[in-house]
Order: sequence, then C-alpha cells, then structure tokens
Amino acid sequence: MKLVVIGGTGLIGKKVVMNLRQHGHEVVVASRSTGVNTVTGEGLSQALAGAQVVVDVANAPSWEDNAVLAFFETSGRNLLAAEAAAGVGHHVALSVVGTDRLLASGYFRAKMAQEKLIKTSPIPYTIVRATQFFEFVGGMAQSATEGQTVRVPPVLMQPIVSDDVAAVVADVALAEPLNGTFDLAGPEPIRQDDLVRQFLNATGDARTVITDPKALYYGITVNDQSLTPGDHPRLGTTRFEDWLSSRSMAVAR
Repeated sequence: MKLVVIGGTGLIGKKVVMNLRQHGHEVVVASRSTGVNTVTGEGLSQALAGAQVVVDVANAPSWEDNAVLAFFETSGRNLLAAEAAAGVGHHVALSVVGTDRLLASGYFRAKMAQEKLIKTSPIPYTIVRATQFFEFVGGMAQSATEGQTVRVPPVLMQPIVSDDVAAVVADVALAEPLNGTFDLAGPEPIRQDDLVRQFLNATGDARTVITDPKALYYGITVNDQSLTPGDHPRLGTTRFEDWLSSRSMAVAR
C-alpha cells in the first residue's frame, strides 16, 4: 500500500513514517523540506499519485490567529482537492482533544475549521483527537513562567507520549475509515500543576510552580473538562513517570 504522510518530518510524522515502513508499506514523506507544500500546492499531485491513504499530521508554522486559520484552511482545501483528483480512499488527520471546547483560542478555531473541511469532503476519513504530548510539558511551563515562578491551574489533563500517538495514527491509517472522530489519551489523568512540577523536578529546574485556579492555559480559561478526553477514549500505555525516568536515564548516559 502507498501512504503519504503530510508533515512527515515532524515529531509525530517521523514516527508514523517509521511505523508504516516497518509494516512493509511504501511511504512518501511530504513536507516543505521534501518539496511538498500544501499551502501553495507545490508537489502535491506528484506525491499523491497512486496513494491509497493520506495521513495529515502537519502543524502550522505560526499560531497567530489569522495566520493559523489561513494555514489550516488553505492547506486543508488544497490537500483534499488533490486527494480527490488522485483517488485517495482514506484521509487520516491528527487533531486535539477539546478542540470544540477551546474556541476562545484562535489555534483551536483553526483546528475546528480543518476538521469541518475534512467532514464535508467526499473522501472517507478518520480524525484522531489526541491530548497534549509529554514532550510539550516544557513549553507549557515556559509559557506560564514569570521570573522564577510558573503559575498554572490545577485542572485535569491526561497527556500522552508522542510514540503512543504515532503508533495509533499508523494503525488507523492501515484500517478502514471510521468516517468519524475518536479521542486518544494517556493512561492516567493528572492535574496540570502536578504535571509541570514533576517535569521541573525531574529535569533539575529550579523554578517554583504556583498553583493558581485563575491561571490561563496559553491565554485561555480552562476547566477539568477542557483538556481531558470524552467517553471511551483509546489509551496509550506509557505513564508520565516512566517517561520522565527514561529521559533522566538517557541524559545520565
């Protein structure tokens, strides 16, 4: 089977490509660095020729409200049109748990626009909504840092490691289209202040975490339902504590 991975050089994309190739499939790595640009359309038709499945795990280069919306709408339209012309039978997209609950954010409004384009396209699809990745906790802490303090809310999260996300996305790409959406989360819920505190402790970071129920998450208000999966999510297997331990061991070596 020939599959095309849009965003195939990114954190998730590289791992999806590796998973699919290990299953013996032909995989095209599509990104601007490989000559495929979904915004301009450059290289799209050539990359998609003969492909049965397209996996879109690309992210926007800018999260500014207008720029991120323009990226996901333009990229989505170009990609879906090229897929229709190439006879692609399954479009797989990676989205974010809580997208429909976080529309105060321009980024999530853009992700919602992307999802709507997919759902209204004639191409069979599966949308995987994942929770936040373990690998992004450092950035989360940085965005909430004021001097030597990190002010975060004690809201529930259920983050997941990127390896588990990539494995599920690859499995979905090889399965029949759901023509629907499902949530994907880590194995355990954890409060955001505890998550950040554990990360800073494990990495030897001297910043102090302050639990603030009024603190924002990337500029928006969140609650215990905002960042957690809905009913019957698929779950990854890697626990946050185990991931932190494996990182610490790797650094020690």
